[in-house]
Amino acid sequence: MDTPSKILVTGARGMVGSALVRRLGASASVQVLAPTRAELDLLDQRAVFAYLAEHRPDYVFIAAAKVGGIQANNQYRADFLYQNLLIEANLIHGAHLAGVQRLMFLGSSCIYPRDCPQPIKEEYLLTGPLEPTNEPYAIAKIAGIKLCESYNRQYGRQYVSVMPTNLYGPNDNYDLANSHVLPALLRKAHDARLRGDATYTVWGSGRPMREFLYVDDLADACVHLMEAGYDGPLVNIGTGEDVTIRELAETVMNVVGFQGDIVFDASKPDGTPRKLLDVSRLRSLGWAASTQLRAGIRQAYEAAPFYARRADNEVVLNTTLEPT
Repeated sequence: MDTPSKILVTGARGMVGSALVRRLGASASVQVLAPTRAELDLLDQRAVFAYLAEHRPDYVFIAAAKVGGIQANNQYRADFLYQNLLIEANLIHGAHLAGVQRLMFLGSSCIYPRDCPQPIKEEYLLTGPLEPTNEPYAIAKIAGIKLCESYNRQYGRQYVSVMPTNLYGPNDNYDLANSHVLPALLRKAHDARLRGDATYTVWGSGRPMREFLYVDDLADACVHLMEAGYDGPLVNIGTGEDVTIRELAETVMNVVGFQGDIVFDASKPDGTPRKLLDVSRLRSLGWAASTQLRAGIRQAYEAAPFYARRADNEVVLNTTLEPT
């Protein structure tokens, strides 16, 4: 990226946005704009257009979104579709009106068909039905990709879309009602250990396979693509490796120190059977993930709001976390 630069990061208080702010903040020549929700309501078109017109950033990273796990996606289908469509449309069109040439839209690997071949190549987009449990969210993200492509084609913009795999790390959501699988497992295993439970429950059969990327690796990949001047088609961002949910749960147990057994609740949905991204395009552009899963889970656990240690190094429950 050209320096000095003014860079807008939306969703900067979330897991992805805060990782981007950390990564961009390492450069003294970069001015990072990171408005809070109170400072800028991304659902308010007039406010978004006015903010972009006033600040005229050189680069925009769209990391803001309404997100959640399987239960939240199923229960709040209209909210996920409507709010995500508004956020991305306001920001992409507002950036165009403000003369922003470079923008990056962060999507989700759920944009790909439920049963597409593995590993998932970028060209598999729109080749089959979506996973029903998160279809509204996926449709909103696909619309964002197509918005970027359309502004590039019609107006000559350089609006790039990237598709991260499942993410985890600092500032993740640990609310058991709507969190994703890895933070939910961390919270469950932590609480089960502190209570002295003999078991902890994992949704589904444990057989689905998932890929996980530490969020600071994602931020590094995004900045790498921007700095390289990439302006081609959408790019998958992942590790290229996956594990079963059972293997993930066992790794979480080991990191947390829970000595009990896993109980799988087969009445709960598994979601997509397997979701592994083909990251050959990203690797051809000179980037690969560096954080190993176990090490990343350890870092995420120690950054979690419920994690604390006494002087004797014993993990204790941080009671300042609001109950879920």
